[in-house]
Amino acid sequence: GPIFSDFFRSTGGEEQEKTTKELLEALKIIEEQALGDKKFFGGNAINLVDISYGMIAYWFKIMEEVIGVNVLEPNILPRLCQWAQNFMEVPVIKENIPERHKVLAYLRHIRQKLLLEHLNK
Repeated sequence: GPIFSDFFRSTGGEEQEKTTKELLEALKIIEEQALGDKKFFGGNAINLVDISYGMIAYWFKIMEEVIGVNVLEPNILPRLCQWAQNFMEVPVIKENIPERHKVLAYLRHIRQKLLLEHLNK
């Protein structure tokens, strides 16, 4: 969504702090109101909601690495982090995720392009 996009596009300083704070607030709402104490959003098995939030479990951690800011931390979002781990262990998910180094290279390229566009404004 837009919050993830804003976080990924942020260029540092106050903008980075603002987008990180907004993203953290959104993730806390997801953790508290949507996930709760369940293993998956659907209960004991993954469902469409888990699939739609699946990018948090894999892509988002790589996105954090590219940006250099960690948001999805066990001490801040313990249930969401546990969900991400549970989600990534589901065989059909684990067997079909793209190779990490390819996602990392792709996200670095996109981020660099976005930052250059920002500088040229």
